[in-house]
Amino acid sequence: MAKKKRNSANPLSQLLGQNGIKVLLGLVATGSFAIAFGQEKIQQLVSMTTSSNSACLDQFYRSVPPYLVKESLHKNSFPLCFNGFNLMYSGVSKTPLWVAESLTPARLSQKIPREDNFHEETRVPSEFRALLSDYKSTGYDRGHMAPNADMPNKAAQLDSFSLANMVPQAPKNNQQVWRELEEATRALVTKQKQNVYVVTGPIYSAKKLKTVGSNKVIVPTATYKALYLPKKGVAGVYYADNTLKNTAPTVKIMSICALEELTGINIFPELTEDQKRNTYRLPLKATDVKQNSEIAYLHWDAESQCAADVAEDQIQALQKQFKSNGGSSTNSSSTETHSTSSGNSTDQDALVKQLIEEILQYILQILK
Repeated sequence: MAKKKRNSANPLSQLLGQNGIKVLLGLVATGSFAIAFGQEKIQQLVSMTTSSNSACLDQFYRSVPPYLVKESLHKNSFPLCFNGFNLMYSGVSKTPLWVAESLTPARLSQKIPREDNFHEETRVPSEFRALLSDYKSTGYDRGHMAPNADMPNKAAQLDSFSLANMVPQAPKNNQQVWRELEEATRALVTKQKQNVYVVTGPIYSAKKLKTVGSNKVIVPTATYKALYLPKKGVAGVYYADNTLKNTAPTVKIMSICALEELTGINIFPELTEDQKRNTYRLPLKATDVKQNSEIAYLHWDAESQCAADVAEDQIQALQKQFKSNGGSSTNSSSTETHSTSSGNSTDQDALVKQLIEEILQYILQILK
């Protein structure tokens, strides 16, 4: 009986008896190996799993969205987070009120061939939604507010073709003047290697506003693009008329305070009033941007009424709305968004698998 008991000893005990020192050394070495080999990959894994929680706020300067100061603008408004940009959609105008982007040299280094895929935004209730048919035979273009050429990947490109990102834009504005202003904005990023925060949108200032389509999409009287360059402290706004005519609309450069007075929106809540009154001579074309040139100071706006400051609790409430909407996209792009999410999950699984395999191989090398 005693002999039988000795023969049935636990295999693990036998292994420890034969290779105890090697196993212990292997276990100790594994800790060092995980630190040496796996630290970077573990950090990569952690950042992949946590970045999506706040990614939506990354498009805003200091993570603070533009704020609708004018009370009437809140009616049927919908904060929407997309890949590469965010916006506040109005169910009254059936257009965005503002669209925010954070442009960086790294982001604009990605060149994505254009693939048109205009689609309706199904996250917006049908009664407040712009339709593809609303733009047909109107004489107006479906004008991007966050342009396709700003987008760093396919998912963001697809999102940019949501009608929630469009306004009825006069062809001479959209295809000529506005295109040049978009190119000039990107040139500030790529040529001068600096980040630019951009807020783009429509202005409705006419006494009688025109509408198009069965859902009565309101045609803006002008379009704006507000820029803030933190590295240089430069701020200013492009303003372009949006009327149907054969000649290209004129472009004005104005202060952020002047834009806030026109729109009833606090465009950059984190900027001081002084920063918003300072106005710089923004380039009108990409060729106007030189690699080492400074943007000239234009004037101090002492006349315009800057938007009122936003209370901290109001900012936090708005941030919470965008956070809760983080990672969402249109139904038509949900397949690609899901694919992107699945891709992240696959990448995480691959990292874990690779790390485990390398550690096991390392232990086996010690035990040999």
